[in-house]
Amino acid sequence: MTHFILASLSPRRQELLQLCGYPYDIRAIPVDESSVNHPDPVRNCVRTAQLKAQALANSLETTHIPRSLIIAADTIVAVDGQMLGKPGDSDEAHQMLSLLRDRTHEVHTGVSVIELESGREVHGNHTAEVAMRFYSDKEIVDYIATGDPLDKAGAYAIQHPLFKPVAHLKGCFLGVMGLSICHLLQLLSRFDIPMVANMAALKKAHQQYQCPVYDKTTQKHSK
Repeated sequence: MTHFILASLSPRRQELLQLCGYPYDIRAIPVDESSVNHPDPVRNCVRTAQLKAQALANSLETTHIPRSLIIAADTIVAVDGQMLGKPGDSDEAHQMLSLLRDRTHEVHTGVSVIELESGREVHGNHTAEVAMRFYSDKEIVDYIATGDPLDKAGAYAIQHPLFKPVAHLKGCFLGVMGLSICHLLQLLSRFDIPMVANMAALKKAHQQYQCPVYDKTTQKHSK
């Protein structure tokens, strides 16, 4: 049976990976993400995902689990030529949320998949265009007080039930959360892995947002 190893401690990515329908372990190891400094946010997040996946692959043996695939991801928010990762503190979170307010930005999520036994790797990126609503200064302060922004790229969670910062989205809702399962399923198909994901549950996970990546994935596997 195919077995996934998620190179991430993110509870959101762990939750999302369950939608694929395969068993998985969590085995993240620290890497120096600052060593990746490409000015292009797409290349930056893909290379960071590769760094995470390759570091974990180098630390694991290939004999204890049949057909294991390592999955790693990295998310970057880009606006005005700036790349926004996770804020270092509340002040930086406030700056990021103020910068993004009532504007459109891009969220790039790079993914790397390595087949542990063969060393074969595939990688890619999903980009979503996100338009933020005009939230008030008080809403920013109240949201930061929850502590939620401090471990999020761009200092926000699209899925937050109270803050609800996003007005419009073009792309995969799950990608903005941190891992587009729709895009990941396309990458996994290159390893000839049968798709066992519950597509109804996957669609529901997008909440009210239409996902063109989901539509394309559904069409491909319905043929």
